[in-house]
Amino acid sequence: MSDAAAPDSGSFVRESGRLSLLTLASRVLGLVREMTRAAFMGTGMLADAFTVSFLIPNFLRRLFAEGSIAVAFIPTFKGYLLEGNREESEEFLSSMYTVLSLLVGLTVVLGIGLTPLIIRMFRSDPAETAVLTRMMFPYLALVSFAAFLQGILNSVHVFVPAGVAPILFNLGFIAVPYAIAPFLPNPARALAVGVLVGGLAQALCQLPAVLRRGYRFRFRAPARAFRNPGVRKVLALIAPTILGMAAYQVNELVCTAVASGAGVGVATSLTFSLRLQELVLGIFAVSIGTVMLPDLSERAKREEWEAFSDRLDGALKAIVLVTIPVAVFSMIEGRDIIVLLFQAREFGPESVNLTVRAFFFHMTGLAFIAANRILAPAFYAREDTGSPVRAGLAAFAVNIALAVILAGPMGGGGIALALSLGSALNTAILVVLLLRRRIPGMRDAMASVARYSLRILAFSVPAGAAAFLCRRVLIEPLAGAEGRLLVAGLPLLACTLAFGAVGVGLLVLTKDAPAASLVRALRRKRGR
Repeated sequence: MSDAAAPDSGSFVRESGRLSLLTLASRVLGLVREMTRAAFMGTGMLADAFTVSFLIPNFLRRLFAEGSIAVAFIPTFKGYLLEGNREESEEFLSSMYTVLSLLVGLTVVLGIGLTPLIIRMFRSDPAETAVLTRMMFPYLALVSFAAFLQGILNSVHVFVPAGVAPILFNLGFIAVPYAIAPFLPNPARALAVGVLVGGLAQALCQLPAVLRRGYRFRFRAPARAFRNPGVRKVLALIAPTILGMAAYQVNELVCTAVASGAGVGVATSLTFSLRLQELVLGIFAVSIGTVMLPDLSERAKREEWEAFSDRLDGALKAIVLVTIPVAVFSMIEGRDIIVLLFQAREFGPESVNLTVRAFFFHMTGLAFIAANRILAPAFYAREDTGSPVRAGLAAFAVNIALAVILAGPMGGGGIALALSLGSALNTAILVVLLLRRRIPGMRDAMASVARYSLRILAFSVPAGAAAFLCRRVLIEPLAGAEGRLLVAGLPLLACTLAFGAVGVGLLVLTKDAPAASLVRALRRKRGR
């Protein structure tokens, strides 16, 4: 198989499975990372300062790195690979590397210089927030380079290094604070150093895989780089994508600003809640979306529309099968999950209450957010970056309006609910826009996904009732107990078993086809 060749169905499952396993390890370490952060800072003023400071470079990271580069770079580079001209491919890579370096480098310098102005919109400790923001701004350059390397590898259907990279980031974030915190003025600065060390590891670990594939890139004269036709195409595709991503990220910034005004700890509790949500999204939605994009891009270029629709149908059903039951279960068992994972040292009962409130309403939008991360690549594969932008802008407006309205009466829970409702609107718009494209097989695929979603929701109700009853039976006898494992761990385990038994039983009794397909894929993978 050439670098440009599309993977067959079995290869798709294997690569998605490998990436999901690596992402699972990464997300578990991400939880350990957040547990470390919770133990060091809880949800106090210092924690809010770190939350704001890390959010700012992350806002720009998603513009330059994971979002825009992925959706514009991969389809363009895929075109070069299909043409088979190695010299033109490497000229494009060198030009892209040059342009990315210049734009990101300038942004980092400006960001550090303008930090005092940027942080004025937040109600956190201004002095400490400024120090932490300046410390972490170079993370943008490191992670943008990592995204560039990931784009090269994903274009040739190599996904494992991209799965290893966030594992190394989390390890750096976890280990560094414990090693250097005693030597710094406060633990937040130790965590900031951990971010930089982890970002460096995230970038460098993918470089050997790129070099082994024989791809080389070097710095070009800026004028030459900007004239490259591939770069111009990427920039043309990125322009509307940046607008859409900016809307989403400004949304997060504004919500954080609203949260910082809703009380001490609210902004930080929202980040802990979102971390748990991202655990599920990262394991399934992001992994499937990452593997799908180059495959869908190639099917679109070859005009294999029935296969395009069929692949999207299967991916969305896999997402539904996981996210709806997980959301229902998490809304029932949220307190036990938060207590078991985070309650320690500086993260006390008030921190738990704040986080549980946000987590409940975040989980109401889990399936919609996951679906958006699968639907968007369907547009990007067709080199249509405008449609997701329009959907994102509408969702952004609704989210911000609802966040401002609901933050007063509901606190962090209202801000979380606003995100979920905005995400639901985003999903609805994307589906409507996709159906308007009149892609062969797409209308049947979307109707099938809708019916399947209702089916899984119906199965989740009795499973949730079983978990709820199990929790009520166990919670009173343990009311006076001590220790997280006994107070939260035992009820969580029992409720998980009850929920799983009923849910899996219903899938088996009804001979659910997507579930059976997933089991067969896992068995094939285990047998290899």
